[in-house]
Amino acid sequence: MMTDIRIRSTTSADRAAMAAVLTDSWGDTTVIAHGTSYDAIRLSALLAERDDEVAGLLTYTLADRALEIVTLDAVERHAGVGTALLTAAVDLARQAGANRVWLVTTNDNLDALRFYQRRGMAICAVARGAVDTARTLKPAIPEVGAYGIAIHDELTLEMPC
Repeated sequence: MMTDIRIRSTTSADRAAMAAVLTDSWGDTTVIAHGTSYDAIRLSALLAERDDEVAGLLTYTLADRALEIVTLDAVERHAGVGTALLTAAVDLARQAGANRVWLVTTNDNLDALRFYQRRGMAICAVARGAVDTARTLKPAIPEVGAYGIAIHDELTLEMPC
């Protein structure tokens, strides 16, 4: 029987677990979004745990009354972990006085687009060719992504909080 998902802020003791999740999802801890290179392991983060095991990770920045989700990764998909992390991030944003939560994803990431839009986020911008430019910062970004779709563009999604 599955137990409830517990969400908490990360501590320095969580670095190895964060690195494992990020490397599994992103190839390493470097993430490029909107022309910015992030070492995601150094960002503020929320950790999801179930049965004392890491179930997911959300990294974020908080600035200018907005919380940017830099990464959101569920170890087990379709188990409520992503939703729990997103809900916790929105709650955190509200507590911090932010008025919106936003993120950037790529044009091939149909699963993420579905996930976020079903939870109230809306596409608010498309940066054509942004991923092509990002490859100068991180050449390991693949040319072709999910569902065989060529990766070229960044889509920004947001929701008020």
